[in-house]
Amino acid sequence: MLFNSYIFVFVFLPICLLGFYLPSNHRGQSRAVQDKLFLIFMSFWFYGYFNPAYLLIMICSIGVNYLFHKILSQRPHKAVMVLAVAVDLGVLFYFKYYDFFAETVNAVFGTSVALKNILLPLGISFFTFQQISFVVDTYRGEVRDCPLVDYTLFVSFFPQLIAGPIVNHSEMLPQFAQIGHRPVGWERIAEGFGLFILGLSKKVLLADTFGAGVDYGYENIALLGRFDAMLVIVLYSLQLYFDFSGYCDMARGIGGMLGIEIPVNFDSPYKAENIVAFWKRWHITLNRFFTKYVYIPLGGNRAGQVRMYLNLMVVFLLSGSWHGAGFNYLAWGFLHGALYVLTRFWLKNLKPRYIRSKNKAASLVSRLLLFIYVSVAWVYFRAEDIPQANKMLYTAVKGPVQRVSSELAAAVDPDELWYVIKVLHLDRFAWGGYIPMAVMLAAGVYLAMIGRNAAQRMERARYRIGSAAVLAVLGVWCVLSFSNVSTFLYFNF
Repeated sequence: MLFNSYIFVFVFLPICLLGFYLPSNHRGQSRAVQDKLFLIFMSFWFYGYFNPAYLLIMICSIGVNYLFHKILSQRPHKAVMVLAVAVDLGVLFYFKYYDFFAETVNAVFGTSVALKNILLPLGISFFTFQQISFVVDTYRGEVRDCPLVDYTLFVSFFPQLIAGPIVNHSEMLPQFAQIGHRPVGWERIAEGFGLFILGLSKKVLLADTFGAGVDYGYENIALLGRFDAMLVIVLYSLQLYFDFSGYCDMARGIGGMLGIEIPVNFDSPYKAENIVAFWKRWHITLNRFFTKYVYIPLGGNRAGQVRMYLNLMVVFLLSGSWHGAGFNYLAWGFLHGALYVLTRFWLKNLKPRYIRSKNKAASLVSRLLLFIYVSVAWVYFRAEDIPQANKMLYTAVKGPVQRVSSELAAAVDPDELWYVIKVLHLDRFAWGGYIPMAVMLAAGVYLAMIGRNAAQRMERARYRIGSAAVLAVLGVWCVLSFSNVSTFLYFNF
């Protein structure tokens, strides 16, 4: 089930809120268990709506990992912990990487290993990593014996189930313990609803609009000119930003409506001035996971600079492979890792000697250069393979110099803006068809790189009639646009 769908907005979410907050004859611990079971049922419905087979896989994963948790909570043997992690990674490998591995073996050794064309269960990377962290922390003594109901809700809680964040037990279990014992927080529900609308607007009105242009570009690379290719590259950077940022805002908004604070996973990363700061803002919880469970166990920065830089490269290559099965994802991870290592070296060894102060111009240039680099790396993230990515980048540098394609401009053209153009009779001019694209592009760049993010806007929007009116308009606009929506990009990972 998608957040940006009629069934979610008009059926699932109202049932969930009413069922969670309706008065009950149960009190105390009995009411707490009832509310948790209700949220688990709703989470299972949400996840199983995509494909009932997905739900069976997730339930089996929960059962196996909970068994390991019980064993480790009584006797923390390292071999059991390693076995648990191996089982989780083995399942993830089978569903996500088997066909890629088989294709690679066939290409290198000339074998004929059969492909299985396995359908990737949604969110498996997220709930697998979440359970790995739980099992490892149980072995380390950081998690006490956890009731099955709480553990099941920890893994399946639907707002963050499909595309994160990868939550930690210390963030969620204490909040689950308060379920059924707190009064209804109407202010928090209102704030959560507002954050949900802003996230929905990012996804439906911005990300999907930019995505239409991106899809056109990658399907017609041979027809693109130099400026077309540059524009497609920028459009994908904005599409991915608003798609992922929108999901994170919606997840936090829904969690807020249910009285659960979901951790921030996305904090205006295109405002970062270097790649180190970027990764403190983009997919924050994935970065946290790799730091705690990969980088530090590898030695972190305890064995000298060379070993530290090697560990960082390992983390980024693993991050690339986590996002997808393909050499293009490894290339994306390598590009980020290489710049990250160089930046860490610069910050540690060179910058203190040559740069003593910072000004706004330098900050703006740093942001712009980082955005260009990250956008180039995103090409490998979006392309089907490395040759296609190289072709797009070659076109952006060596392609024919010509006016931006009218077909590309038409793809990035919301119907609502086009109606305005027609009313103003601007469609009579040759450049009239480019106005909607220019407006959307300017809005996207401003919101991503300059303006306040959704959380900051909600802080300023409290108790203001004007803000409520804007949210109402955005909500109606999004609902009217649902027929054109797509799934979230991070569903593929």
